Amino acid sequence: MGLFRLEHSKAAYRADFALYSAAVVVLAACLWVDSPRGQRLETASFALLGLASWTLIEYAMHRFVLHGLQPFRRLHAQHHERPTALICTPTILSATLIATLVFLPALALGNVLFAGAFTLGVLAGYLAYSVTHHATHHWRADTAWLKQRKRWHALHHHHVEQPGRYGVTSAFWDHVFGTAGQPRRASAPTTAHGAVLRVQAPGADGCEGGEFL
Repeated sequence: MGLFRLEHSKAAYRADFALYSAAVVVLAACLWVDSPRGQRLETASFALLGLASWTLIEYAMHRFVLHGLQPFRRLHAQHHERPTALICTPTILSATLIATLVFLPALALGNVLFAGAFTLGVLAGYLAYSVTHHATHHWRADTAWLKQRKRWHALHHHHVEQPGRYGVTSAFWDHVFGTAGQPRRASAPTTAHGAVLRVQAPGADGCEGGEFL
């Protein structure tokens, strides 16, 4: 059951980043080599479509699954309760979901080239999400963009009476679906278990912990 643990060791936590980084590089190289020269622009377009699709997948998963469905809501609450813990989606689970919910449907709708390129875009988006979420909790904000992302995600963590700001890499879908507004601050934030949350103030340069569950 260690493969499915939410809380990771430092080695397993870092291995997830390494594996997805390698997957993106290897898949991109394979598509470049195997794509007919005249279809490389089309292949790149499918990859960009997958990357754009990830932003909606990210929003929907965070809002409707991690904050809406049990047992995922209960499991996700652990990240909100203990933001300094190395809690993240097990690699074997995330990889299986991407293979079954992204690659196979894309393959059914097109061919291997389309499916591979679209999956590459989604993988790149997932990796960007993972790095961005890690940065919002662990890195000092040295750029205006990261300061904005840190503040945005901190507000998501600290407001539970009217949850919102589900996007991590992008605020686009929050604006589209009306979840980007200033929520009311709960006087005594609690988790799904009824326990009071212990949170820090959402400073732009502050460091928290946790990962991308």
